Amino acid sequence: MSTADKVIVNLCPTGMVPRRAKVPAVPITPEEIAADVRRCRDAGAAMVHLHARDDNEEPTWHPERFAEICDAVASVAPDLVLVVTTSGRNWSELDKRSASVRIGGPAKPEMASLTLGSMNFASGPSVNSPETIAGLAAAMREHNVVPELEIFDVGMANYANFLIERGILTGPHYCNILLGSRGTADVSAANAAAILASLPTDTTWAFAGIGRSQLAANTLALSLGGHVRVGLEDNPYYDWADRSPATNPRLVERVVRIAAELGREPMTPEEARKTIGLPSVDRAIA
Repeated sequence: MSTADKVIVNLCPTGMVPRRAKVPAVPITPEEIAADVRRCRDAGAAMVHLHARDDNEEPTWHPERFAEICDAVASVAPDLVLVVTTSGRNWSELDKRSASVRIGGPAKPEMASLTLGSMNFASGPSVNSPETIAGLAAAMREHNVVPELEIFDVGMANYANFLIERGILTGPHYCNILLGSRGTADVSAANAAAILASLPTDTTWAFAGIGRSQLAANTLALSLGGHVRVGLEDNPYYDWADRSPATNPRLVERVVRIAAELGREPMTPEEARKTIGLPSVDRAIA
């Protein structure tokens, strides 16, 4: 089977919002995140998109905590593509938002999220000014980290082209198209077509779905030949009808099972790197 018939499964295990009181399986500590990631790697995940929390479940920007998480994940799944967040939902200062990309050593992140515009979540706004976007892109270039573009509507896809034309973004281009968040594009054929048609040339793309939209967005991406983002960061329930709690491994296993029904199998991390355009990585974690 060629890589054209395969799918990149990007795991987002924790995020900033889920709390154990409502999402019992969400991992918080570096050890918990690493254990969950290892199970998901075994199930077919090739990438992991990491957020950092302190032991009280509160989001943190501190690079030391990100380094602990990256080290823990790399020690149990050294081949995975490591991605860190630069989210501004809890802080806006550029030095804090870019702190995660400055991690060095064997578990240095290969990619970092870059949201290409401001929008409203159900719990409040996410502000990404043009100056902040350019500043984060510059920090990523400085530290040889590839942006993981986050696109919530067609305007953000258009803005990606604008940034490329001005040299603010350079390849390779990988994006998550996040559908179903209140205030941005819903899951629909029209929205999917409009965003995909507006993406930069040679973009590797994946669909993510917020909340109850996750399964629909993932299935749509698999049907269209794209890739998927899945995990408890975006979706707390395995079944929204009965509100049965999800776990990260179960969400990965389900999307891999659906992919198999469509004749697609999960890429290995090295296949994902080649597809995206990332260099190979040889991690040796002491």
